[in-house]
Amino acid sequence: MSQGPYELSESLNRLLAFRQEREWRQFHRPKELAAAIAIEAAELQELFLWRDPETTEQLLCSDPARLVRVREEVADITSYLLLLAHDLAIDLAAVVADKLDKNEQRYPVARHKGVATKAGHSQEALKD
Repeated sequence: MSQGPYELSESLNRLLAFRQEREWRQFHRPKELAAAIAIEAAELQELFLWRDPETTEQLLCSDPARLVRVREEVADITSYLLLLAHDLAIDLAAVVADKLDKNEQRYPVARHKGVATKAGHSQEALKD
């Protein structure tokens, strides 16, 4: 069975089997999974450290070996995130949709189109 690039149920099933076969769930407490996500995200960020800003197109065309490393770090982050979400019964599609609903209120187009500043968390930021 083939899955699309953002459909991850097969990947989750493989991760769960991989973890179960090795009896690693005992090590995958939420704190450790959250730390692993942060550490892998830092490793991803390191691949861009001290470089001139690149567009997506430049990155895709400039350094195939580096792009392989980027993909590996994204895989690590995604794997730990899937395990954390599974263990905490977090519906990823639902929480992303909920967060997007909030961000649509927090960042109205009229005030934030083409602007790269972060809005405050106050109730005032929700008005428009």
